[in-house]
Amino acid sequence: MNVEIISSAISNGLFLLLVAGIPAYAYLRKVKVYESFIEGAKEGFPILLKVIPHLIAMLVAIGMLRASGAFETLSKWLAPALSAIGMPAETLPLALVRPFSGSAANGVMAELITTHGGDAFISKVAATMMGSTETTFYVVAIYFGAVGIKRTRHAIPAGLVSDLVGVIAAVLVCRWVFL
Repeated sequence: MNVEIISSAISNGLFLLLVAGIPAYAYLRKVKVYESFIEGAKEGFPILLKVIPHLIAMLVAIGMLRASGAFETLSKWLAPALSAIGMPAETLPLALVRPFSGSAANGVMAELITTHGGDAFISKVAATMMGSTETTFYVVAIYFGAVGIKRTRHAIPAGLVSDLVGVIAAVLVCRWVFL
């Protein structure tokens, strides 16, 4: 039997177990599943209202940077330095957008994969970069803003350093594995 078929069957089964199993287990334990869900949703709504302004501000800022061409200009300037570590210059916009927004980074990655193909080295670096970095500014803006933290101290520098390490590691691992 094919490994992909077995893997797909196992992952689908686990997903079904979670989606159906958790409510079934709660029901067997005499928990009012629907009422508990509604109560949790009611408690989450005020948090959503606190988070939305931060999210809108972040998305507008990213849109402005992309529309201005700042990412492309920076890619051209840094191309010689990037080639020294083996990083394709085309992946720099992804590395720059990722700390701000996961959805914008997904869009950049999808564009790279569409342009260069799924098996291209650039696409593999982009996909690995997505998995090895975090949306640092998004996390700080949304989660710190939701709980009212104004001074982030070392959270942003630590997050950006880890993002940089993730980008470099993604490039080095991809060069080691795929070239």
